Amino acid sequence: MHLTDPVSAPEWARVRATFQQVWGYEDFRPPQDDIVRSLLLGQDALVVMPTGGGKSICFQLPALLQAGLTLVVSPLVALMENQVQELRQKRLPAALLHSELPPRQRQQTLWQLERGRLRLLYLSPETLLSASVWKLLSQPQVQLRGLILDEAHCLVQWGDSFRPAYRRLGAVRPALLAHKPAGTSLAIAAFTATADPSAQRTIQEVLGLQQPQVFLQNPYRANLALSVQTVWSPRGRRRSLWRFIRARRGKAGLVYVRSRREGEELADWLTQEGFPTAAYHAGLAPAQRRRIEQAWLGGEMPFVVCTSAFGMGINHPHVRWVLHYHAPLLLSEYVQEVGRAGRDGQPAEALTLVSDRPGWLNPDDRQRQQFFTEKARSQHQTAQSLIRKLPKAGPVAEVARQFPDGAIALALLHRNGQLVWDDPFHYRILPGATPQPFQADPAIRQMQDYLYTRECRWRRLLRSFGFAKEAEGLRCQTCDRCRAGASAPS
Repeated sequence: MHLTDPVSAPEWARVRATFQQVWGYEDFRPPQDDIVRSLLLGQDALVVMPTGGGKSICFQLPALLQAGLTLVVSPLVALMENQVQELRQKRLPAALLHSELPPRQRQQTLWQLERGRLRLLYLSPETLLSASVWKLLSQPQVQLRGLILDEAHCLVQWGDSFRPAYRRLGAVRPALLAHKPAGTSLAIAAFTATADPSAQRTIQEVLGLQQPQVFLQNPYRANLALSVQTVWSPRGRRRSLWRFIRARRGKAGLVYVRSRREGEELADWLTQEGFPTAAYHAGLAPAQRRRIEQAWLGGEMPFVVCTSAFGMGINHPHVRWVLHYHAPLLLSEYVQEVGRAGRDGQPAEALTLVSDRPGWLNPDDRQRQQFFTEKARSQHQTAQSLIRKLPKAGPVAEVARQFPDGAIALALLHRNGQLVWDDPFHYRILPGATPQPFQADPAIRQMQDYLYTRECRWRRLLRSFGFAKEAEGLRCQTCDRCRAGASAPS
């Protein structure tokens, strides 16, 4: 099949037959079929579909139907492990690479990769850009079919903070194609459950998407009731959490916290209070993460106290509630996390606990926000100071070696339009680049406005994510604002 040809009727019949045989579903849910067609035709794509919408099938199926290797860039080891485990259970040629793999398993995967035995390879941005993996992928005989960025919102949220490798992904395609036979193409598709118009633009620009097919699904879930509750002290926050969980004892849920330390302290306290739970975060060993996941999926542990590392790629459709012990900084994080509730279409609820907005009585949230803002300001100042200290062009590794947070500084300069990547490993500061003043991320203000809004929460969310037409006149009747009859525009 030529990339410019439409998918023929016989070819599409084979696609549907494979879909039914491997995944067991009768037919696609819109827009899954259109996304699969787009990827089969080798087109770039940006896909924004709510949690539980079946995004992974959309890129796994085309990868299995065509010769060559599809790279899936994924942010979390737990997410990679879950998806690859499911694929292997279906006896599909998939593998993963990450820094925690035992040497023998890593060598086996590299051997399979070099000999064309894989169709899907999951790896992090950092692993993709590691010397050994890059050298292997660059070999002319390694046939590459596509590059998938899964959970693409992480590029926006983390790419210029603690995961700067994300900012270099746009240089991957031309660098790899330079080593491949003439005429080789490499499609790129970005998948996420949440991206507002600004995040969509960032993803497209950073990845260098070429005339992408864009698929945007409305995130509104009529079965998910959204609420925000003000707590007036740290003790009051714990008391509200305790009452909420006790009233839903035995129902599957998630408690989201913003740091590993908070998760461990809260899980210890709740265990002492008689609730079987555990803290889950990226710092746990893979075996520990797997035990907690299985205990939760099996109902042995009704809820988990977790950071944002939990939930991506874990399929539990019957989650009845999500509680944010502290609010996320960004609306995109919030929508990702509340979207884990009610994926079966049955009623579910999401509660966020917040301090009073000025922080006079309970300064916890205000101090947390100030901490992250000051950290961002410090990183920005470091990046701007490097403009005059660095060579105008050079290797990223050398900057990272010489300067603390040097790689983050380069990512920030790239975000500000002061730097370009000649390839994934070499930067170039643009002529005339001068230090710029710090500006706080407007997305943080957007989250605060949502938490303290007086209008229907779903209406506010839809407008924030670019669905103004769908938001017009909406009253969900399930959020706290609608229930209180306070749905006047703010």
